[in-house]
Amino acid sequence: MAGSVSATPGFALQPSAEQVPLASNYITNFDFLNQYLPDTYEKEFERYGNRTVSSFLRMVGAEMPSNSDLIKWAEQGRLHTKYVDCTSAAAAGSDTATITVNDTLVPGAGSIAIRVGQTVMISDNAGTGSNKGIVTAVDTAAGTFDVAYYEAGGQVPAAGQTLSVFIYGSEFKKGTTGMEGSLEADDEIFENSPIIIKDKYAVSGSDMAQIGWIEVTTENGASGYLWYLKSEHETRLRFDDYLETAMIEAVPAEAGSGAITAGGNVGNKGSEGVFFVVENRGNVWGGGFPDTLAEFDTIVSRLDSQGAIEENVLFVNREFSFGIDDMLAAQNSYGAGGTSYGLFDNDETMALNLGFTGFRRGYDFYKSDWKYLNDPTMRGGMSGVTGSGKVNGLLVPAGSTSVYDQILGKNAKRPFLHVRYRASETEDRRYKTWITGSAGGAMNSDLDAMEVHFLSERAVCTLGANNFFLFSE
Repeated sequence: MAGSVSATPGFALQPSAEQVPLASNYITNFDFLNQYLPDTYEKEFERYGNRTVSSFLRMVGAEMPSNSDLIKWAEQGRLHTKYVDCTSAAAAGSDTATITVNDTLVPGAGSIAIRVGQTVMISDNAGTGSNKGIVTAVDTAAGTFDVAYYEAGGQVPAAGQTLSVFIYGSEFKKGTTGMEGSLEADDEIFENSPIIIKDKYAVSGSDMAQIGWIEVTTENGASGYLWYLKSEHETRLRFDDYLETAMIEAVPAEAGSGAITAGGNVGNKGSEGVFFVVENRGNVWGGGFPDTLAEFDTIVSRLDSQGAIEENVLFVNREFSFGIDDMLAAQNSYGAGGTSYGLFDNDETMALNLGFTGFRRGYDFYKSDWKYLNDPTMRGGMSGVTGSGKVNGLLVPAGSTSVYDQILGKNAKRPFLHVRYRASETEDRRYKTWITGSAGGAMNSDLDAMEVHFLSERAVCTLGANNFFLFSE
């Protein structure tokens, strides 16, 4: 029988923290004249389990200091040359031809990376045929080169067809001079700016004098009796989450946007978070997520065209996780007739494991649930309609890569994802916290309260974004 989860009573999305004291924040039953006093539990019940969503960046990245408010790095360009939007003015059967390169050239270079004497393969993008030839002349200003074909039948594609060209070698006669010209390495320069993240908890001196304890167990493993410090502790946990989610969701402020011109102390220029970088410089799967081998093979094919990183981690929501499990389970030849205990390495006396943690399909893929994508107070529960902004998962390459650090002035090994925070010998802004006021031990202002301040200044660096995959609706 088909069924569904009832919409009521559902789950609460309203925050338990408020900016002002309300009746819901405190115990209000103080009628001690009532002879039937209620039995009370002194321990707080954790009805939402672990409420924090951070740990993603701690799992896949690292943190390191930076002295500047601008972080720059260089990433390698391609080693070999290929153009995919070329045309030939010669007719089919011609022994020679002038090839025009219409691809967008490297900004400011003003030339094509093809030289006299190099041997090239020229193929028709429509699949009608291909040729191999040798370059006899190059006009860098016009973006053209002349080629003489090796085949006696001459050019195979017709004039005007869209062609792809790549260099595979060179050939020179005996006793000739060397190669004309040289090529410069093609590096791409990227940059990001840190943002300042703040939070604060405040409690008045009068409220601190009315002590009432409650036993709690917190998400970071601490347990014991807390009073007003419970709210301070939850502020700290919430700030810890924002340190990560800000790095994931941050976007740069566009020219003329309200964020740049916002008054007061808020707004600046934004930053490039992980999702923004992958959407603009990485790979994006639209329309949900791949849940068949044929669809997943398109992911593998794209990774072949990028850095071909051997090991990758898929951080996914629950729906995507189940989709991968079902896709892999369907490969069991006995799946249609029932569960194969042998395939899953289970026994009748054990609990049946229907999930997978990793698999190999061209590359090694490891799967991990990402709580941030499931939490209904964050990315979880978003509409699955195309364009809704729902993210089903993120593929992150494992390991590290070598980049040229513009600040250090040398090559350095860096994780594909890592956080840079502002720091110097006298100021460390990785995670600052301090207390102001005249209560709770603080004696540095005339404010009749204790204020606990939190601050961090950081940015995330997404290196080799072309190796990442974002799965969205």
